[in-house]
Amino acid sequence: MLGLFRRGCLSRVRSWPSSSSSSSSSSSFRSFRRHMSRWNSQDAGDPSPQQENPRVLITGGLGQLGVGLAEMLRKEYGTENVILSDIKRPPPHVFTSGPFVYADVLDYKLLRELVVNNRITWLVHYSALLSAVGEANVALARKINITGLHNVLDLALENCLRLFVPSTIGAFGPSSPRDPAPDLCVQRPRTIYGVSKVHGELMGEYLHHKYGLDFRCLRYPGVISVNTPPGGGTTDYAVQIFHDALSTGHHECYLRPDTRLPMMHISDCHRATVEFMQTPECQLSLRTYNIAAMSFTPEELAQEIRKHLPHFKVTYKPDSVRQTIADSWPVRFDDSNARRDWGWASSFGLEELVSDMLHSVRDKRTDEGLPVS
Repeated sequence: MLGLFRRGCLSRVRSWPSSSSSSSSSSSFRSFRRHMSRWNSQDAGDPSPQQENPRVLITGGLGQLGVGLAEMLRKEYGTENVILSDIKRPPPHVFTSGPFVYADVLDYKLLRELVVNNRITWLVHYSALLSAVGEANVALARKINITGLHNVLDLALENCLRLFVPSTIGAFGPSSPRDPAPDLCVQRPRTIYGVSKVHGELMGEYLHHKYGLDFRCLRYPGVISVNTPPGGGTTDYAVQIFHDALSTGHHECYLRPDTRLPMMHISDCHRATVEFMQTPECQLSLRTYNIAAMSFTPEELAQEIRKHLPHFKVTYKPDSVRQTIADSWPVRFDDSNARRDWGWASSFGLEELVSDMLHSVRDKRTDEGLPVS
């Protein structure tokens, strides 16, 4: 627990977490107190040091969100201060855009070396198996989503990191309020993905209150982006539909046409994450917040796309697994606490999202030499 000796943690340490015997724990705590006294006496007359830029490590960086968030953070804090990591080989444009390292969230020792050797101060934990994929492989989802989470929680506490762990619309269940879902309510999700996210929310809040961990969590709605292909989430139809609209002119949707879910453009998602991480702790009344932008059904999305592509067709073939998941989720988020506490406000509505996605997908397909209808 040497990380607890760091200056930024001294005011937040409330207890001494240890698995050793009580006598050993008492001795360690007395030693810690002596370190505090010596440090305070040495620093009493020193001016406050200049604030350094955060050093950021992003796990699961090759998923839907990591590359774009790294790009935004690098513009703000410098390319070398933001390290992407994953267990997959990065594409050339990602590898050349800034620091990238191999990191398996199940390998605690490797993660610890990365944190220490790179002087990490912020950790963004994006590694997870999403809802539909997780249901197909519960054992793997439990390992990555829960064991991996415990590794980063321990590292963050040990090294006094500011830790961001995203949560999700999937953290709610059929007994949750659906329209809207508030920040604090009954959750009880029915998927391993949702269960693991509720576990993360509660563990982070527990470690914050008991040991002062700077844990931060946002419940993302469905995130819509052109940058990465759909990754096994229940809301991924809202990404695939744009590719189908511009390639074949036809999309077969795995949800009913009236299935309403909260959604968000990826630019708003990244901006919310950065603004939340930058917010002083004293402004936060919660450790986990909902963030919202819009809610729509597959049919409403298709109608908006037809304003640009009048001949676009959508057929519906509900998938029982994904439809059951979607029916257990809220149709809207109440994000009033985020708006009040740290000024959250979305920029994209449905009209802006559709226009931007059609333009971006068209450009992407053209650049890749793929047909565009």
